[in-house]
Amino acid sequence: MPFFKELRRRKTVAKPSKTSPNGSSASTESNGTVPTTKSSSTLSSFYGSNSTTASSIQQSTPNLILTASKPSPAISQPSQRPIALGQGMASNRNSVAGLSMAQSVNGGPAPKLPTSAFAPRVLSITDNSWVNQKIILIYGQIADPSQQPLDGTLTVCHHQDHFPPTIWPVSDSHFKALVHLFPGPNRIRFDFTSSKLVSSNSSIPAHSSWININYLPATTAPPVQLVILLGKDSPGTFDAVPERVQREGNDLDAAIRKFRLAAYLWQAFTGEQMYRNGFGRRCFRFEEEWQTGTLTFRDWDSGQMRSEAKIHIVRSEKTVEELRDLDVAQQYDKAKRKGDLFSIAMEAMRGYFRPTPGQKQYVSVLLLDAHWDTRMKTITGHAALGGGTNEIQLAIFGSQALQSYPSCLENVVPAFTDCTRTDSNFVANDCNESGSNWEAANVGIGAHLHETGHMLGCPHQESGIMLRDYVKLNRTFSCREPYSTRTKSPGMRLCLPKDECNWHRLDTLRFRYHPCFRLPSDSPASGDESVRVWPVDNGKVIVTAPTGIAFVELFSGNDEICHAWLEYGSGDGLSGGPPRQIVLTENDLRLRLADDKKSKKLKLSIHSVGQGSHNVEDFGQLVSKSSAVVKLPNGQMGFKGSQLGTSQQAGSQPEQVILESAIKQTKLLTSVKVYHGFAVDGIEFCYEDLTSQLFGKRGGQRGGSEFCLDADTF
Repeated sequence: MPFFKELRRRKTVAKPSKTSPNGSSASTESNGTVPTTKSSSTLSSFYGSNSTTASSIQQSTPNLILTASKPSPAISQPSQRPIALGQGMASNRNSVAGLSMAQSVNGGPAPKLPTSAFAPRVLSITDNSWVNQKIILIYGQIADPSQQPLDGTLTVCHHQDHFPPTIWPVSDSHFKALVHLFPGPNRIRFDFTSSKLVSSNSSIPAHSSWININYLPATTAPPVQLVILLGKDSPGTFDAVPERVQREGNDLDAAIRKFRLAAYLWQAFTGEQMYRNGFGRRCFRFEEEWQTGTLTFRDWDSGQMRSEAKIHIVRSEKTVEELRDLDVAQQYDKAKRKGDLFSIAMEAMRGYFRPTPGQKQYVSVLLLDAHWDTRMKTITGHAALGGGTNEIQLAIFGSQALQSYPSCLENVVPAFTDCTRTDSNFVANDCNESGSNWEAANVGIGAHLHETGHMLGCPHQESGIMLRDYVKLNRTFSCREPYSTRTKSPGMRLCLPKDECNWHRLDTLRFRYHPCFRLPSDSPASGDESVRVWPVDNGKVIVTAPTGIAFVELFSGNDEICHAWLEYGSGDGLSGGPPRQIVLTENDLRLRLADDKKSKKLKLSIHSVGQGSHNVEDFGQLVSKSSAVVKLPNGQMGFKGSQLGTSQQAGSQPEQVILESAIKQTKLLTSVKVYHGFAVDGIEFCYEDLTSQLFGKRGGQRGGSEFCLDADTF
């Protein structure tokens, strides 16, 4: 019957292909190809063309030659652990013209296709890399910028369309973009289009490339907490010009969106800087919560839920009027209590987080009630400070530039290229460096990152974020720079990685072993952070640290900024780690100083992997025989530790005791008595023959506290 003939014909067509010799069936499906999604928005470039040299960033090795597709493996039970893309999968890096992944026809080998010379090449990250942050910064090129510089657009298509495509400008064949990742393997596609190139007539992009990135959230490190602090009667608004208020609002929800994205910009910038300094893609993390997404404006409209950085909303015990008191305004010359806002914020954080011993909190606070006082020409309710205690490390910064921040990834480039002049009738021109919106974004986002650097333990440096290089933060996220009101000159035409602001090398050395930058692969942290310094003979000094010595800073004369340093270990954990003992000599150290500083007093700051530090105020005095060597009663020479005799307490008298048990083998130390009240008054060393040696005096608790020693202790 016709019906059964047709059924038989269909059955024959649907018959599965034969199994290959290795046991896998020949499949025609491509592995992990992201479907093309067109966007209605375009970021057009308004600049002309100019040739440039290639970046100095380490380039990945893209596989631009397409090979025949391998038969896909037979279907098996899914693994309980995510498998990195590139392990048992098709080639991870392909660039083709007019066709997506090499696709076989009727189960046969895929034809070899010509590669596109204009397919995007990502230079800042290699294929199949592992990262530990949600948003990563990438940099790349189109073709050879020195031969044919092109302007156009780069579309980033995220893994399986879990996140909407984003569009980024291409300037003179260079591009920078922020890529959103999901935990596990991510297959990202980059599409390039330009009005100067012939576009494909099909729905498949003509110039595309792929890269695989694996995202493993760093849940083993303490998070940096993000907090918006308000007065107890605050309406929850921030300064903004009327046009901004009408277009995007200035309420608490808008503040949350902008602050969250600014924090992710900090993270993307810092992660890339750590990689460029050879410390891998490590960075601080944020506490996240399941909420309506804000990183793309499409989530606002659709109500899409995502796991994103949590912004804690904390109300102070102070009123808005008290917070905006001129007497606590940091930038007001006549203020008498400029540090009070930090104390107010610290008290609020203690009450909110309630830290317990051994669980230090790292908190970066946005002071939402900061306000531009047009009459006094001062920003009230604002202070830029960072520091902390053993319980809480804290950074605070005002919201005076918040209106200029981008609120989603689609707004990052527009925010950093917005030349709209600052209207001082409504908002502040902070430090006269925020004359336009893009410059205000630099100062607001960058200066808050500067204070967050203080919170993480960074001092001021000779360059970088911890100086004031954040005024060019825009160059990190955009290849073009607009006219600058700060310098009163046209901005840089093409911003390459070498032109960007950065974390100073010493900052990255601090971050390498900081608890907030720990990776799951790092060895367990040790609780002993101590550093010991021992001057010995021949002008040498031995430095020991149980966790290893990370780096040594050198200061000459009265310098407060470090210009020379020593660093130990590669930081990658593959070379055995930093040494636990080093030997320093004065001649070697002075050779590292500038010629005009070699004869001045030399100060050292020695830092251990365990985050401990020890300062040597005068290295020359430390190694001098008069202070480093002591003659023992038996004629032998002894060496003093650097901390011996450093007490500066008023009324203290110099005193020293050489234990008799150290020079007489027949003398046996049996116990140690500590005399104390609220402080140590004295220590008495008691021997088996009932004699003793007293260091200090017998004060405080009567009889002291005695600690008996085992016979084999000494």
